[in-house]
Amino acid sequence: MKKIAYILSIMAGFILAGCDDLLDIYPLDRMSPETFYKTETELQAYGMNLYTMLPGASSLFIENADTYIQMGLTDEQKGTRQIEPAGNGWSWGDLRNANTMLEYLPNCSDASIRAKYEGFARFFRAYFYFGMLKRFGEVPWYDKPVGSADTEALNRPRDSREFILSKMIEDIDCAIANLPATKSTYEITKWSAMALKSRFLLFEGTFRKYHTEFDYGSNAHDWKWYLDECANVSGEFLANSGYTLHTAGGANKAYYSLFTTNDATENMDEVILARNYNAAYGVTHDATGVMHASTRGRYGMTRKMVASYLMADGSRFTDKAGWETMDFMTETQNRDPRLAQSIRTPGYKRLGDDAPCPPEFEYCLTGYHPAKYVVEKEYDAYNSSETDLIIFRAAEIMLNYAEAKAEAGTLTQADLDQSINRIRSRAGMPALNMVAANANPDPFLTNEVWGGYQNVTGANKGVILEIRRERAVELAQEGFRYYDIMRWKEGKIFEKQYYGMYFPGEGEYDLNGDGIVDILLYGDTKPSSTAPVQYKIGSTEFILSNGNSGNVNLFKGIQCKWDDGRDYLYPIPTNERSLTGGALTQNPGWDDGLTF
Repeated sequence: MKKIAYILSIMAGFILAGCDDLLDIYPLDRMSPETFYKTETELQAYGMNLYTMLPGASSLFIENADTYIQMGLTDEQKGTRQIEPAGNGWSWGDLRNANTMLEYLPNCSDASIRAKYEGFARFFRAYFYFGMLKRFGEVPWYDKPVGSADTEALNRPRDSREFILSKMIEDIDCAIANLPATKSTYEITKWSAMALKSRFLLFEGTFRKYHTEFDYGSNAHDWKWYLDECANVSGEFLANSGYTLHTAGGANKAYYSLFTTNDATENMDEVILARNYNAAYGVTHDATGVMHASTRGRYGMTRKMVASYLMADGSRFTDKAGWETMDFMTETQNRDPRLAQSIRTPGYKRLGDDAPCPPEFEYCLTGYHPAKYVVEKEYDAYNSSETDLIIFRAAEIMLNYAEAKAEAGTLTQADLDQSINRIRSRAGMPALNMVAANANPDPFLTNEVWGGYQNVTGANKGVILEIRRERAVELAQEGFRYYDIMRWKEGKIFEKQYYGMYFPGEGEYDLNGDGIVDILLYGDTKPSSTAPVQYKIGSTEFILSNGNSGNVNLFKGIQCKWDDGRDYLYPIPTNERSLTGGALTQNPGWDDGLTF
């Protein structure tokens, strides 16, 4: 470790982006790229820079879409995004780092080491372009470092979506072929490369299926090709990787334990890649603190999401008479065990504490208080959590496999049994039956008022809806939801209301059945009460959907707007377009006023 730290420190002695073409003599008193990258130690040290490309902590435990919300809706949810002059995700430094490693790999004389780190760098290049593709659609493809003097390269127009995907597939296939096939929780391996390929092929296949408004080119692969390729790589992963589902602790603990351990290597049966956090090295995050602070968003699950969880016997909660007005104690009984492992339900106790812990509205604006990622009280302090955060895990690959086959029309019951039903079994839930699901699609999942899916059709409609339910439940709060909505072309979901817990009106409420009042709601006159939190109905802190009763709805009256012809892609910053003299075109629907 000391050797690697030393190398990282001396690497700061040269800035690759600032190389002067006029200098043809390498300085002898400091490190230069031409004399570096010769050994695996040096390549490994430089490669640490590329790991910063992976998502940061908040992207792995905070979700802002329709299933989780916090104080202050995002511009994406409200439909108020603006075209920025610069930035806004249009950043290419990470790509330059990957291309720089590839540029100087020939410095290493060991062919096997070169192959390994070529796969490593190309994994990250594919990862980078997946992020750009999701955000901006077509972008220029660069496979070499570009300097400020490279006018022609800097002024390039976008490459086609098909070309970018073909290059991403080339890169990720190189990574799969050359990265180690051993398991490593914190390092990129063949298996994390296969997981990435599964992820971006599913995205592209479903994006092309539902987004028929874009021209993908006459020679482009169709959506089904991408879905078939996703199913192939996902199936290969499930058959050969050795990864499975973490089941230690049983149906009522196994899922929760995945997200509450300080050492993800304990869950190596399922976790393919995770971020390593450790206070001893000054690397921590705020997953626990966010859930226990009144000033950091009051993050919470929505009623729509809670209603999506099945009953423990596999029946649909929203088929029950009167579900819309059920109180919290009633609606949380006999549900899919993952609900009680994702939010505080009656009987919930913090890790390391025997005291019942009800939902706390001062920390959670919906009342559905997240428990996923929440550990002992000692970590409530700001930015003190040390739990490892998962980037890839086997359950996602199972979900990708089932969805790809269902959307492509090739799904069988056997496919469900080795994917969705393994996930359900881990949670103690009954198996999904394909014939039954297609014979009776869940009307709640397509209910327009509740933000149901409007674009699912065909013979597999019922099972596709159930796979989407399973994906929302299993991957809750893991950062997938926004781009799932994007690829399914369901942005109109954001125009619906964001509901929380239901209350019939004024009164004192015990939210976990321990005989202690947890919240007081009152009208014009505030009564005496021992409740730790007390809200006036209709105040800015506590708005109900029906006035004096209904679901908590702090955004009542705010009309969000989604533009189907514009909002699935972000706009290109105006400065970037200006610098290229218009070679870089703007995304559909975004008018930046530039004319070229």
